[in-house]
Amino acid sequence: MDYSYLAANWTAVRERVAQACGDAGREPSEVAILAVSKTFGADVVRAAAALGLHRFGENRVQEVREKAPQLADCAIEWVIIGPLQTNKAKDVARLAHEVQTLDRIELAEALDHRLQIEGRAIDALVQVKTSPEESKHGIAPAELPALLADLRRFDTLRVRGLMTIATHTDDTAEVRRCFRQVRELRDAMAAEGHALPRLSMGMSGDFALAIAEGATEVRIGSAIFGARQASVN
Repeated sequence: MDYSYLAANWTAVRERVAQACGDAGREPSEVAILAVSKTFGADVVRAAAALGLHRFGENRVQEVREKAPQLADCAIEWVIIGPLQTNKAKDVARLAHEVQTLDRIELAEALDHRLQIEGRAIDALVQVKTSPEESKHGIAPAELPALLADLRRFDTLRVRGLMTIATHTDDTAEVRRCFRQVRELRDAMAAEGHALPRLSMGMSGDFALAIAEGATEVRIGSAIFGARQASVN
């Protein structure tokens, strides 16, 4: 198939991110772009990798399990950005390079156990729930300090920052509040000795607002790959 549209989309996304950085008085080099390839097949990911992308976000561990063997020659780093059950820890420990949805100690314990078996360590971001929507996941902001303190005992999980998903709304003030809350939490945690330099905030529809509030990484799917496809079986 012809995947030439990916190059144009990738260029357009980088230009939009650079513009958002400029509007916020920031340098484009301060904001990474995580390409979210969920529901797209290995052939599409391979075409994107040929453009120089090497980190891809996936919601479902099953998709990583199916795509990874087909793309073993592409030096891809898989990033889990969807909610995780502890029974998926084995596959995550074997295949993922990063988890951005760490939100409870039970999950950390399961991941640590499997990572020790694999002899690996991975980066992790703690997902914070800033939206009142029941569909959103993450730890409550008030519980973050205790979780971060407890996570220090795991050498296999390198906690690098925080992640959030903003409220799904046209109210830009509400969306910015979600992102601002996480930035302020990060700053408060730094005062307690927790170095959390990374803030994964913002998606295709709201990344400019996230950048304005301090995001260091935005998760972009549809703006790069187009409309979502049916999930991989």
